This record gives sequence, C-alpha cells and structure tokens, in this order.
Amino acid sequence: MKRTVVINLVGLSESLLGPDTPRLTAFREAGGLCRIKPAFPAVTCTAQATYLTGLPPAGHGIVANGWFNRELAEVHFWKQSNRLVHGEKLWESLKRLQPGFTCAQLFWWFNMYSTADWSITPRPLYPADGRKVFDIYAWPYSVRAEIKRDLGEFPFPGFWGPAAGVDTPQGPADAVSRWIAGAARWIEDRFSPTLNLVYLPHLDYNLQRFGPHHPAIANDLRQIDLIFGDALDFFQRRSVQVVVLSEYGISAVHFPIHLNRLFRQQGWLAIKEELGRDLLDCGASRVFAIADHQIAQVYCRDPELLTAVRMLLEKQPGVDEVLGAEEKLARGLDHPRAGDLIVIANEGSWFTYYYWQENARAPDFARTVDIHRKPGYDPVELFLDSSVPFIKAKIAWRLTQKRLGLRMLMDVIPLDAQLVRGSHGRCPADPREWPVLLSSRRELLSKPVLEAGEVFELLQSHVR
Repeated sequence: MKRTVVINLVGLSESLLGPDTPRLTAFREAGGLCRIKPAFPAVTCTAQATYLTGLPPAGHGIVANGWFNRELAEVHFWKQSNRLVHGEKLWESLKRLQPGFTCAQLFWWFNMYSTADWSITPRPLYPADGRKVFDIYAWPYSVRAEIKRDLGEFPFPGFWGPAAGVDTPQGPADAVSRWIAGAARWIEDRFSPTLNLVYLPHLDYNLQRFGPHHPAIANDLRQIDLIFGDALDFFQRRSVQVVVLSEYGISAVHFPIHLNRLFRQQGWLAIKEELGRDLLDCGASRVFAIADHQIAQVYCRDPELLTAVRMLLEKQPGVDEVLGAEEKLARGLDHPRAGDLIVIANEGSWFTYYYWQENARAPDFARTVDIHRKPGYDPVELFLDSSVPFIKAKIAWRLTQKRLGLRMLMDVIPLDAQLVRGSHGRCPADPREWPVLLSSRRELLSKPVLEAGEVFELLQSHVR
C-alpha cells in the first residue's frame, strides 16, 4: 500500500485557487483536480461521513451536523462518537485488504471511540463545579500528554468563536491549523501511519464571516497555502503521497430566515419561561426547525399538520425547496434521524435557529459560544457584539473571573444574523464553488466531477 496523507482544507473551492495560492495551484497543475458534487446536505458531518463510508445519509445516518432524538426529545449537535456513523469506514476496509495497515484521524469529526489507530479531537473538560476547561481527546491516551508536551496546548479558543481566524494576543489567526499540521508531522515522525487524515479549518472562518468575495479572504488563502506548502514538502520528503480535498464551498449570503419565529406565530412552538427568558421546548412543540446553515430539518409531532407546514414553508421568502418523504428518498436522506420535512434555502439565504421575539427574552446561552445547547448551528458565534461598550475589557474581566474560580457568563456574542455573509449546505449553482479533490496521481482522476460517495473509492485507489 502507498502511504497517503489526506488534507481536508475546509471551504476550499476552485473559485479560490489563483495567485494567492501558489503552492496549491502548482500542486494542481502537476497533478489534477476533480470537482465534487457536494454531499447533501453539504455540511461538515454529513460530508465527512459520506467520504469515509461511500454511503449517503440514509446509509451512514449522519443527516446533518445535528438532529432531534425523538425518544429523548433532545436536540444533539456536534456529537463525537464514531459509533454514530453506520457502515464500514475507509480505514476498516483497507485494514481488511492489508494486514498491518494503520490510520491516524486528526480533527476529522466523529473521532472519539473510532477504530482508527490514532486520533486527536477537540474536547473540553467539564469539572463538576461548572467550569469548562479547554483540552483535546486523544487515543491512545498517552498521545494527549506527549503531543501537548512537544507542541504546547492546543489553541482551543481559535478553533471556533470570535477568536477563530483572527489575530489575538494568544496567537496568530492561523494558529489552530498550524497546530494541527504540526500534529500531523508529529504523528508521522512517531508512527508513520499508512493513512493520515488531517483537518485544517482556517479558511472556514472568514469565508463565513465575510463571504468569499471579501478582500480579507486573500490573506487567509495565503496563510493556508503556506501551511499546505510546508506540509507538502514534509510529507514528500517522507515519500508520503498527498491528497487535498474539501467538504463544501462557501457561497455569499445576505438573507437570514427565522423559521422558528414563523412557527411561533402559528402557535406551533412550545416556549417555557426559565429565569425570565424564553426557552424552546422541542419535545412539547408541535412543529419546530433545526437550522444548519442553508438546510433546516423540520420535525412535526402532529402528522396532520404536515401539509399545512409544507404549504407555509413553500411561500416563505428565501426558501427554495421543501422535501417530504418522497423527495428525501430520492435525495438519499430517508433516515429516521432526519426531519419530517427538509427545507433548502435559495442561493443567497440561510437559516437561523432564533425563536425569541425580543432580544431581551433570548436565552442566556444565545449570547455565548455554545455549540451544544443551541437548537441549531449559529455562525453569529464568529462575531463580537460591537454594541457592548469596551467589549474587550469585558472579555478580560470575564477571563479574570474564570481564573479566580468564579462563576461567569461570556455573553459577548451579538444577536444580529445580518452579520453573516457566507454559508453552505445546498449545492451551489456555480460549480466553481463546489468542493474539490486535488492529487498528484493524475492517472486516478478519470472523471472531472465526482459524486460525494465516489470520494471513498478514489481515496482507496490512492492507498491500494
């Protein structure tokens, strides 16, 4: 088998390759590029599960980044157990073909309790006193202490939130991707895996903040190109072949859609008051939506309402399609975890999870970075609330409270969905905004366009 590193450059599309990406462009010209018709929905967890199993969501079960567990009556977002992904994984199939095959999985999602030989993933610690301590989870356990001793602490605040993709006193904008790239070299030096799966998220942040056409993106492209170039040189010296791919491309958006506010107007949401604030009670709601970028899953407890809900959705500005049972079957999304209806935004729109009618009634977690408590994905977590006077001083005081062991709420996130200028989830109309796969093995790139499920076989072909 040919030792291979697969570098997942999140958000990379053909439209971004050019003068600001000289190493990536040269790599493409020396080998080749395939566009990937994005997985549906084109979001992190679904795309990765599709690439690593070759199955659609109906087969692997990852219908989005999160879904509603009907038995527990709870929304689950960004869960990490690999056992949630059904089907044989890429490394498992290669292990059957080649005794001695090994795999490292670095920051790809669903990375806990994986059957890969080595894995590292972001995972805070949650002591009983209510604190949240930034850290990583690694397997085998010894890797965690050893890699932090050699590379330093993982720069967790830069992985997601207002500090992601921007320069801070704690580190440069690209610190997270540099740390992960360093981890890939560290794993290679010590273990030399047959397959090394590496996730570099740097492009994802400002593409969502500002959109793909903002001038700031040029600097992000230069930064990730340097990181890629250093990794390419390192792995080529080790005779490890390099594959680059992405999960989705990011398109410009300008119009947020608040489906849960719409359902609240119809009297379908169950809202309970907790400590003077509104809290969505999904288990008691007749209809509610879980927003995930340009896709929303709508769960309907009362089947008799389905027709009325669909008709209402189809009339909403910004909504492109509404998928029912037949359409979900045709799109490979007919899985029990999926919503009863799937709503797709049009090109310039995206979905929020917002359900409150007045910002003063928003739950306390709405103004924080809280990827698990919110009933939907919230890209506004990438921004600081500019309406708060001396916001950086407030953050410094909150951090001081945290260091002193006091209770504190890092409530610095705005509630203005208009800030977001980039999104993904649907299939972009412009194929140049689709995800891509680049390889030096031109002979393996026989098709200019791959279905997302075909990435599995192509990666196998590189290793075999």
